[in-house]
Amino acid sequence: MDEYDLKLLRLLQKNNRLTTEELSIEVNLSQSAVQRRITKLRNERIIEADVSIISQKALGLSFTCVIDVILYEGNTKAIDSFKEEMTKCPEVSLCYYVTGSYDFVLIVNTKDMEHFEEFQKTKLMDNPHLKHFYTHVVMDKVKTNYGPSVL
Repeated sequence: MDEYDLKLLRLLQKNNRLTTEELSIEVNLSQSAVQRRITKLRNERIIEADVSIISQKALGLSFTCVIDVILYEGNTKAIDSFKEEMTKCPEVSLCYYVTGSYDFVLIVNTKDMEHFEEFQKTKLMDNPHLKHFYTHVVMDKVKTNYGPSVL
């Protein structure tokens, strides 16, 4: 990747609906050169997806928690089982398998405390692999970035 690719990635990360004409003006390349570069970035999976970020508020999901999870055992069966279960939960927007004191870190979005309580009972407390979890209620979303920052 060269400086033109990095400029394109920065622009597309902020707004992937920019036209090739708008992008060409910003990076000082022809529209066809911009299109070839974007196609290459997609084909090489540098651009992994073009998505629409839906407002949580619009969906009535105003309650967000960060949950640190510790499993009883760190064996493959327990880890894979927990990964599979969290992948199926619509409330879980992010699930990280991590090193350190915890096994997983979850970002969970629910309508309200009652909805969260139901989630925690059915998906966490009743999970036979889960030893303990710590919940942090998000008070304010200070920064959101939907991918690595292009420096």
